[in-house]
Amino acid sequence: MIPDMSFEMSGITSQWVQRFLPLIKAGGSVLDLACGQGRHSLLLAERGYRVEAVDRDAEAVAEIEAKAPGIVTRVADLEGGPWPYPGRKFDGIVVTNYLFRPLLPLLLDALEMDGVLIYETFMVGNERFGKPANPAFLLRPDELPDLVRPYLTVVAFEQGEVAVPRPAVVQRLCATRRITPCLLP
Repeated sequence: MIPDMSFEMSGITSQWVQRFLPLIKAGGSVLDLACGQGRHSLLLAERGYRVEAVDRDAEAVAEIEAKAPGIVTRVADLEGGPWPYPGRKFDGIVVTNYLFRPLLPLLLDALEMDGVLIYETFMVGNERFGKPANPAFLLRPDELPDLVRPYLTVVAFEQGEVAVPRPAVVQRLCATRRITPCLLP
């Protein structure tokens, strides 16, 4: 049995997230959804973004507050509680290693005009490497672009097996609400 290791535990920021961060408006507001220990929140803050980090793990959120007091943090049950950002809009939303399908319409609605969604999580096929293995937490082939295309323009998408930081099967998407084409990083 393969132990339950996640990208989050590795502390390594996602190359996908790093690549597409420049598409978010400089100094803009960014939501790091299900932020865990805040590896992307810290990266965003270092790059000058105004960051809102939310997770259900109060200890992890407290660690972020200790490392970077400028990051606005929130402890919230994203799956069992109310949406913690009613009426709020963000210039960017970053989601990694997290999937709760009922939140997707709320995320799309929370994206500012010209906003950028950067999403990377596990998909079907990952079960052979360990967790997550539950189909409820695994995207189906092409699911992310199919879900966002009616509302956003897909800038980049890929899916498949990765070896680093550990073997996994993932989908990665960057999409924007921009009307004009953006300069690709």
